[in-house]
Amino acid sequence: MALIVQKYGGTSVGSVERIQAVALRVQKTVEAGNSVVVVVSAMGKTTDGLVKLANDISGNPNSREMDMLLSTGEQVTIALLSMALQEIGQPAISMTGAQVGIVTEAEHSRARILHIETERVLRHIQAGKVVVVAGFQGISSRQDWEITTLGRGGSDTSAVALAAALGADFCEIYTDVPGILTTDPRLVSDAQLMREITCDEMLELASLGAKVLHPRAVEIAKNYGVPLVVRSSWTDEPGTWVTTPQNPERSLVNLELARAVDMVEFDISQARVSLLRVPDKPGVAGRLFGEISRQNVDVDLIIQSIHEGNTNDIAYTVATPILKRAEAVTLAIAPSLRNQPNSDEAEVIVEQNTAKVSIAGAGMIGRPGVAAKMFATLAEAGVNIQMISTSEVKVSCVIDVVDCDRAITALCTAFEINASPAIKATSGQKLPPVRGVALDMNQARLAIRQVPNRPGMAAKLFGLLAEYNISVDMIIQSQRCRIVEGIPRRDIAFTVARIDAENTQQKLSHAASELGWGEVVLDRAIAKVSVVGSGMVGQPGIAAKMFEALAKNQINIQMIATSEIKISCVVAQEEGVKALQVIHQAFELAGSEKFVVPV
Repeated sequence: MALIVQKYGGTSVGSVERIQAVALRVQKTVEAGNSVVVVVSAMGKTTDGLVKLANDISGNPNSREMDMLLSTGEQVTIALLSMALQEIGQPAISMTGAQVGIVTEAEHSRARILHIETERVLRHIQAGKVVVVAGFQGISSRQDWEITTLGRGGSDTSAVALAAALGADFCEIYTDVPGILTTDPRLVSDAQLMREITCDEMLELASLGAKVLHPRAVEIAKNYGVPLVVRSSWTDEPGTWVTTPQNPERSLVNLELARAVDMVEFDISQARVSLLRVPDKPGVAGRLFGEISRQNVDVDLIIQSIHEGNTNDIAYTVATPILKRAEAVTLAIAPSLRNQPNSDEAEVIVEQNTAKVSIAGAGMIGRPGVAAKMFATLAEAGVNIQMISTSEVKVSCVIDVVDCDRAITALCTAFEINASPAIKATSGQKLPPVRGVALDMNQARLAIRQVPNRPGMAAKLFGLLAEYNISVDMIIQSQRCRIVEGIPRRDIAFTVARIDAENTQQKLSHAASELGWGEVVLDRAIAKVSVVGSGMVGQPGIAAKMFEALAKNQINIQMIATSEIKISCVVAQEEGVKALQVIHQAFELAGSEKFVVPV
């Protein structure tokens, strides 16, 4: 007999008929010999309606009272589902987040789970009852009895946390799509259903805006080894399994406050190739990396930074043994990348004595200070950062190889990591090179001109943003260095949530005179399109195929950032959907079946 946690979203319980259908599904699971805990969201658009009521009353509702209000939505659902189960002869009991013992931080509207007191739930399970739990909510402590909510995706988070705390065999997430698709079916009608996906791939896709699972839920699943399956509540299809590593025993205390960084990695066999002053127009990256892939050169990190004027800089890293081949290809193609017939040729710079250091961890998601802490640690150790590349679960910096030992020691101390593994090349040939394509239309880009190129500047910049709780996504440091007032300077560009853009620009502009950088430029009209896949490791040509697909459709790439299993490009906002569609087509991810998201 298995212990299963099932979670049903708002559309799955959006009407009396849907609640009755869920009750029959739960009963069927119990009759198969399983114990079941059910976590539910508020019915349909209930939460939106409650938010509107609050806004009709107040222009700035108190966060405590908002939690009190919004928590009622799930309470309606648990009572109705419990009644529906009892009506068909299945013993059941409804429980709020407080009653089930979900103890959280005292942070209204965005609390993280500290621990779950499972004794009461286990008593009811042993008595043969289905326990129906209100998702999205908890209680700050048994002393304060303050109702808290977990923020967006809170019911997913509640379900996976309960599965971890109860030691459930697996957690089923029921939604309005048949599983995890290669992209958003509302934008690409022939998106394909995946039968399984790794936790790391799902973390990247969830963080990039794939709404089928919230990143916090995937983070908990990864940290505690909870098997997840995403299924449709409308059919009996098997859905998509999210495979998780078998982790060693991990404390369930401070469940969602586990260490942000699990690993510090390094690679001393890297070299960097920079191509400066390439034209800022469609096709340049596609031509460069297309030729690189045809020469079977496997590229690791890629960044394309923004620059003033009509040119750009592109830099990439390769393993030292293939540097000569990479350099030859880049030198051969550089003359053909002139902006105009009489303009200066693109300049190629090769640096051999470099190393890559990285921090990685599922707990980095949504914690603005992690990257800043890395940069500050390197600065305190006197290590200058030459190149930065980020993903949702990893931050990598290219540094001088002579600084590597010092950097690793400092990072392991700062993040309390006992050992630091060297990065090993792994073949991804057994996995599809690209699992999914994601589009994020909710970001804005900020560029800071003329940042002094010395240790500590990145730490000050991103430390300032962390103080204001502003999360940063892509970070790109330009490769071109200019001397201004006797000081070498570079530009730094990064993306933030569009809702934070103007506040970020204001904070950084106020700090410009004190910290010595120039103008802070904001561009809200951008989109970020990304490909994700564990199988791209060790397979040359994935980036080239993505860039060439964009070039063929005259879509200009404004920024590039990569990690081992993700490539992201910033394009103009009006070209975002088209970019998603052509990349999805280029990697032949389409399926024969068309999926329609129920209204």
